[in-house]
Amino acid sequence: MTAFDFKEHPHTRFNQLTGEWILVSPHRTKRPWQGKVESLPADNRPAYDPKCYLCPGNTRADGSVNPDYTDSFVFTNDYSALLQDTPEGGLDVEGLLQAKSEKGICRVISFSPDHSLTLPQLPVEGIEKVIELWTREFIDLSSNKDIRYIQIFENKGEIMGCSNPHPHGQIWAQASLPLEISKETARQAAYFQEKGKSLLSDYAELECKLGERVVVENEHFVAVVPFWAVWPFETMIISKRHVPALPEFTVEERKAMASILKKLTAKYDNLFEVSFPYSAGMHQAPVNDGPHPGWHWHMHFYPPLLRSATVKKFMVGYEMLANPQRDVTAEWAAERLRALPEERTF
Repeated sequence: MTAFDFKEHPHTRFNQLTGEWILVSPHRTKRPWQGKVESLPADNRPAYDPKCYLCPGNTRADGSVNPDYTDSFVFTNDYSALLQDTPEGGLDVEGLLQAKSEKGICRVISFSPDHSLTLPQLPVEGIEKVIELWTREFIDLSSNKDIRYIQIFENKGEIMGCSNPHPHGQIWAQASLPLEISKETARQAAYFQEKGKSLLSDYAELECKLGERVVVENEHFVAVVPFWAVWPFETMIISKRHVPALPEFTVEERKAMASILKKLTAKYDNLFEVSFPYSAGMHQAPVNDGPHPGWHWHMHFYPPLLRSATVKKFMVGYEMLANPQRDVTAEWAAERLRALPEERTF
């Protein structure tokens, strides 16, 4: 009788952070691929674009003029998804139609005045300045007692819905806890209550010991392809010290965070020799919401590319109607990424 091998046979994996399951079908990678594989044209953006609303000195859609900034730059989004002055209100029709008002603040962060430089192309010192700005914004936004959660994220690339190629990210701060944060809060709280340690402290320690899903590591952080990854080359950066949010990191840890961000994103670019698209964002403790001793800072990277610069993974069929599924294993993806150079090579 054939023995079960989770690298060969269909199986489900449990996501410790959300309490959800994913179907993994590694045998499907053996089927012949008849889709199109091609390269993208080179990304030859100029250092300055007079039509870009994020470049220094340019006018934005609302008529504001950007300063001649030399590092990173932040402003309130001209077309915010959340508004600070939203009036209180709601809807409840027989318990079936429910809605409630939501206050919030949306900000945009330009990573650099240089229109052509993405994170893996910035010097480590430049990424450190982005992290410093993220931290200042977190502290400032958390001082607003209406805010309970602050989501820092980046959409990179047109296929991820990025409307401007100038390297930038966003911060959405809102009055309630988003769905994914609610799930992660509950799971981490339960683990901490039972074990007296953070879930991600134990998980990161185990991944570092096993090594097979580790992509890059330094003294303070480790980047892994999570055991429960959904996207083909999904990764997660975890702080080795149990830290709930950005303001708690030391200067040395922020330097290490900048270093691992540069190395991981460089590996992504090197994978298919393209400026690699993704949605990435850090998850950290809620604010103005009482103590959350189990919360452990981490950062998710969700890239859509599967086989080449243009072959994408879509959530379709079974994944939309039942639950997430993937063919390539987390171990295979980690091996591919781990083997790539830590500096951008093209």
